Amino acid sequence: ALPSTLRTIKTDYASLRSQVRNFSDFYGTAIKEAKKQIMAGINEMSEANKDLIEKYRKEVALRRKYHEQLVELKGNIRVLCRVKPVLKEDQHEEGQTVVVTTDPNNESALTVLSKGKAKNFELDKVFHPQATQEEVFQEIEPLITSCIDGYHVCIFAYGQTGSGKTYTMEGSVENPGINQRALKHLFNEIEERKDMWTYTVSVSSVEIYNEVLRDLLSKDGEKLDIKINPDGTGQLHVPGLRVMEVKSFQHIKKVTRKNRITFGTQMNQHSSRSHALLTVTVLGTDLASGAKTTGKLNLVDLAGSERVWKSGAEGERLKEAQNINRSLLALGDVIQALKAHQTHIPFRNSRLTYLLQDSLGKGNKTAMVVQVSSLESNVGETLCSLKFAQRVCKVELGPALVCMSKSHQHPPPPISRQGRLVMIFQ
Repeated sequence: ALPSTLRTIKTDYASLRSQVRNFSDFYGTAIKEAKKQIMAGINEMSEANKDLIEKYRKEVALRRKYHEQLVELKGNIRVLCRVKPVLKEDQHEEGQTVVVTTDPNNESALTVLSKGKAKNFELDKVFHPQATQEEVFQEIEPLITSCIDGYHVCIFAYGQTGSGKTYTMEGSVENPGINQRALKHLFNEIEERKDMWTYTVSVSSVEIYNEVLRDLLSKDGEKLDIKINPDGTGQLHVPGLRVMEVKSFQHIKKVTRKNRITFGTQMNQHSSRSHALLTVTVLGTDLASGAKTTGKLNLVDLAGSERVWKSGAEGERLKEAQNINRSLLALGDVIQALKAHQTHIPFRNSRLTYLLQDSLGKGNKTAMVVQVSSLESNVGETLCSLKFAQRVCKVELGPALVCMSKSHQHPPPPISRQGRLVMIFQ
């Protein structure tokens, strides 16, 4: 039986040796076939991915188009009005009757009772005294998106001293205002677009006190001046102004904490005596095409207008009040000139309008939030603010231009959109 078993073992052994000799060829062929199948799958997925990316780009372009159309439908200049609620400390003083009422059925109208007569005003949006910071920001939010898309945007708070402008713009730690919410929204949008675009964000912060420009990001608050940029572009710049690149919302909060100049008057114990301007510049680059955009967001908290006889301003406070009122008058003249389509716009009449020339002129977007007091003791100032607001409502800024360029030889044509101006009157 052993020879038969031995022959079987030898046959199996020979078969195994043959398989071992052929294994490398078999393995190589199998690997090649697997690679071929994998590459075919990758190519198929790549083509599908390219199609998805192209569809996504078209959707982004469409979203951008519809976003701009939505902003345009709301009007070239968005004029919002926020009525300050009656505070507890005001309820026991003389002349604290409420004379400003809003219409629950018409969010664009409000009525002021003056000398026994009712005067009606209609603006783009009126916030009742109980309106929250979030409700106000929802009206501003579309403009922040426009800034990322490459537009110049300006957001103002306007009104008499003590009407709540600083609260609307800056808010509190627990209940932040437009500034903080706008910056947070900006960085959230940038994060959502990181797969398609790369962005560089820089910030500067200045105040204009007695027509003197002061850098709020420098340690000593260095005094600055506005000059024509020597690069030949004809644009304005501020030599020596500190511009800081920021990487996140928390970073920008950290670098913009410096306080403005405030003093007490008979109308407001913490009256802001300067105009504060926070400028955020957003440089974007499309990762696929290399197209570049430059957007600028100006967040402006204006010093409050006041009547000298009423505020009791004397000495240095009187000088401050005169400069504040003069610069606000210059802003009104610029708005009026834009409204009348005048060939000469008096931007140089004040440091405020001169500094904001590139964001206030033709082809830009602005929002104004008008802050008003609802009390009888402030009815004169309230009427002045609302009359100015109605003037602003009629201003046409013309087509807005997105600043776009491309690194290749043939840059795309600039994208034209309708300009917007939004101002918040308190």
